[in-house]
Amino acid sequence: RISLKLGEKWVDLRVSTLPSNYGERIVLRLLDKSEAKFNLDDLGMPAGQKEVFTKSLSQNNGIILVTGPTGSGKTTTLYAGLNLLNDQSRNILTVEDPIEYAVDGIGQTQVNNKVGMTFAAGLRAILRQDPDVVMVGEIRDKETAEIAIQASLTGHLVLSTIHTNDTLGAITRLIDMGVEPYLLASSLRTIISQRLVRKLSSDGETYSGRQGIFEILDIDQNVKELINDDFSEKKVRDIIDPQHDFLEESGQKLIQDGVTTLEEVRRVLMEA
Repeated sequence: RISLKLGEKWVDLRVSTLPSNYGERIVLRLLDKSEAKFNLDDLGMPAGQKEVFTKSLSQNNGIILVTGPTGSGKTTTLYAGLNLLNDQSRNILTVEDPIEYAVDGIGQTQVNNKVGMTFAAGLRAILRQDPDVVMVGEIRDKETAEIAIQASLTGHLVLSTIHTNDTLGAITRLIDMGVEPYLLASSLRTIISQRLVRKLSSDGETYSGRQGIFEILDIDQNVKELINDDFSEKKVRDIIDPQHDFLEESGQKLIQDGVTTLEEVRRVLMEA
């Protein structure tokens, strides 16, 4: 990881190298700190979805999950949530792999598997630091999931990500990890699924910038009961509010508003 100042901008450069039969392969990932948007208003969430997210962030406990493939903006959404809470009245701690952006007022810990600082070990450690809000970069296994759940049940607000295609898939994934359904029903508050689509330029033909499309599932009492009672994604879909926007519907609204194209929405939804 390298930090460079290019003109007036500070840029983080992530370098990955790999030996191959044709020589060394190098991949560079650029993170422009000046382009980082950590305000909820900058995410592009519709008002109704933002209201659900904000309500969950106002709680003192529970788990908020953000799901989607790599590069879909999950970390940015988490940082936007933390930024809303970062008012010096709360002790906010994170364990990340890697630390994407340094944020003033938040204690951030880097995962280091070589010395045993895994997500699970890091989460245990920061829970001894009297946090109010905890962010875990990713839930990858049952151990991390169960520690996060116990943290949420003992008065901590926990934010994290998980790699699934949609909100309901996150519940299925956690159950498949071996997490007891009653623990999920007791701890989950909100699950957000998202993608990033390219936005149309003013000429209506080329792309410039990106916009999030979101699905937000509020874990209300009806969903909790279905998680406890032989959970299936189909059962939840059948009882969800007809006004609930899945990713497809959210993408369709952006198409209708002229923000992006049908081809672009199809592309990001098929990539998952």
